[in-house]
Amino acid sequence: MAAMIIVGHRGARNLWPENSMSGFRRLIALGADAVEFDVQETRDGKAVVIHDPLLDRTTEGAGPVRDHDAAEVLAMRLRRGQGVQEQQRGDETDECVPSLAEVLKLFAPTRMELHVEIKSDAAGELPPGAIARTVQALHDAGVAERSILTCFVPEVLAQVLAHWPRGRVLASLDHRSAEMLGGITRALARYAALPGCIVAVEKKLLAATWPQCLAALGSERLGAWVINEPDEIAQWLTMPMRQITTDRPDLALAARART
Repeated sequence: MAAMIIVGHRGARNLWPENSMSGFRRLIALGADAVEFDVQETRDGKAVVIHDPLLDRTTEGAGPVRDHDAAEVLAMRLRRGQGVQEQQRGDETDECVPSLAEVLKLFAPTRMELHVEIKSDAAGELPPGAIARTVQALHDAGVAERSILTCFVPEVLAQVLAHWPRGRVLASLDHRSAEMLGGITRALARYAALPGCIVAVEKKLLAATWPQCLAALGSERLGAWVINEPDEIAQWLTMPMRQITTDRPDLALAARART
């Protein structure tokens, strides 16, 4: 089996401000195999890279992303967050929310796999045409062939494949989403039916249901998130699966190098 893929979660949010250009640059320099980041659309239909549907936690702004035009959101400074190398939590940084175009341009010259999470807005809705616009942005940047569109919602992933039959998709699965899909057995069957769909399972749920997940998906379609502590990184690196998603890719890459 190929070496396990190490994915930097939100660009490695325990090291640097999440979903930030500085964090993404440092992740490239670190040598991670892949990056995960989140895409929301603004009021005027522009794609920005931010996790929450609300601006409050990660920026100096407030309120729903969808209530602001792109120019406003892109001018909002990021907060330092929980980065262990930047201890002044809550203080604004000197950088602002990046656009999807900026992030794709940064990663275009690399060989990294891009895990692009499609996020719904504060009302739990996906703006009409958002999937088509995101796919087009990947093609425009020349990164479509090594991009994977991710989401918690199977209907969204099915829409991605309907719009982009050659595309790759990944489902995130935790206890809450499994419950909403009728339990782990039905959830796994739902995702297994999506052609080539990778499933990244929250670590506690995966530990509790490991034999079932492996049997339903196989090692090449299975991953774990979010794996951050040295002992758990070492443990999961021994398991037959495709990837681990982590806020500490530095620790994961070092651990993998020792195996």
